[in-house]
Amino acid sequence: MRAAKIVAGLGLLLLLLIGGNFAYGWTAAGPSTRDVTIVIQPGSSIAAAAEQMEQGKIIKSAAAFLSRAKIFGRGKTIKAGEFNIPAGASNADILDILSGGKVIQRLITIVEGMPAVMVYERLLANDQLTGNIAIPAEGSVLPDSYAFEKGESRAAVLERMQDAMAKALTEAWQKRSADIAVNTPQQAVNLAAIVEKETSKKSELRKVAGVYSNRLRIGMLLQADPTIIYPITKGKPLGRRIRQSEIQAINGYNTYTKTGLPDGPIANPSRAAIEAVLNPEKTSALFFVADGTGGHVFADTLEEHNKNVEKWFAIRRARGEI
Repeated sequence: MRAAKIVAGLGLLLLLLIGGNFAYGWTAAGPSTRDVTIVIQPGSSIAAAAEQMEQGKIIKSAAAFLSRAKIFGRGKTIKAGEFNIPAGASNADILDILSGGKVIQRLITIVEGMPAVMVYERLLANDQLTGNIAIPAEGSVLPDSYAFEKGESRAAVLERMQDAMAKALTEAWQKRSADIAVNTPQQAVNLAAIVEKETSKKSELRKVAGVYSNRLRIGMLLQADPTIIYPITKGKPLGRRIRQSEIQAINGYNTYTKTGLPDGPIANPSRAAIEAVLNPEKTSALFFVADGTGGHVFADTLEEHNKNVEKWFAIRRARGEI
């Protein structure tokens, strides 16, 4: 009888030891000595992920991971995406990470006033994205920073950029002033792209928009230099001074020879530029020229404007620019 009790006790102790080791294997530090990035493809099973992690030496055994996950995982399922696994992460830690959906997010930034061809080139140059795209329609992308996952398609990221522009334009149009100089949301984008290109100072956007709105209302040439450049470079920097022949060129964009707005946007304007065009500053100014500090000086009359231009030329001569 006593012998039977001893055997039973030893058996219970063995079960406890085995159970303890089983549980310990779930929470013990893993074999990885450094942080590791792992990509779980859409549709991957937990078994396939375990094999992938064993091969990458993130876990010791795929079989041990799976057997413990069935008991301790409480029905958790893994998600697709790119994940960071810290050095020494336990099986329990890893399942929490893969099931929590906290994927690594990367950012791609479209700067304000970037033309469509440069948006296209930026997306193509990012080797974390996949697939091909066409050059998007000019003015269809909202400048901003967009999160994406490794392996995501360029088409999906571009679609988010264009959806953001459509939403921003709709919201801004609904809040437009009653006496604006444009008649449609597309015209607002066209004018906003010019305003964006003409000033880098956010504080000037509404006043520059006011000047161009005044010109549109009276049928005065907009005479915006960026509209000369667009047909030549598709919005990329010209890299030199504009030639007289280019100022006199007749096309659908050159606002020195064409009244009204250009045939289409010359860039992708920011939300702020669109809002400026739809709520321009009330001003009597019809002219502006650079003031040497990154901003502009405004004038109501041509005589006053010519004096400001002379001051700007004097600044440039002093700098050795002309």
